[in-house]
Amino acid sequence: MAGHEIPEPADRKQVADPMADLEAAEKTRHSCDPAFRHGVVVGFDGSMSSERALAYAIGMARRLDSGLIIVHVANRLPTTVWAGCEPPVFVDVPDHRTEVLGLELACADHLTEVPWILVERGGDICHELEEVGREYEADAIVVGSTHGIVGRIFGSVAGRLARRAQRPVIVIP
Repeated sequence: MAGHEIPEPADRKQVADPMADLEAAEKTRHSCDPAFRHGVVVGFDGSMSSERALAYAIGMARRLDSGLIIVHVANRLPTTVWAGCEPPVFVDVPDHRTEVLGLELACADHLTEVPWILVERGGDICHELEEVGREYEADAIVVGSTHGIVGRIFGSVAGRLARRAQRPVIVIP
């Protein structure tokens, strides 16, 4: 049947368009507040090293005239729940520390110098910091150094992040 087109049935489902998925992902990715695009991402958990990293990130954001994206990666500890004779179920227990950190940050005088937001994530710290950096197209990620036996055994967050990040990583001792 050369030269003839076969009409498509009206009830035929459309095949997913990969370009449409890319466009949707791009729109979602750029849905962050434009005031914080190209800002400075800083990992913060309330420790002394994260306090120093926050102080450095504030100065950096002020010098760059950009926003500060403070990221707290919550600990989601797997907890075993036994229900009689059934096998155990693992449940994520949320870390309510983010709420406390948010209140502390809101009362901090040194944060009045730059616009800032607090972002809570759950999961791997390195992955989440890099993901937030990608979402906000951050100019840099600032983290505090890790001291102690856990960092020596599993590798520090700063070291792992510096090896895999797609943007500059600044490690504050």
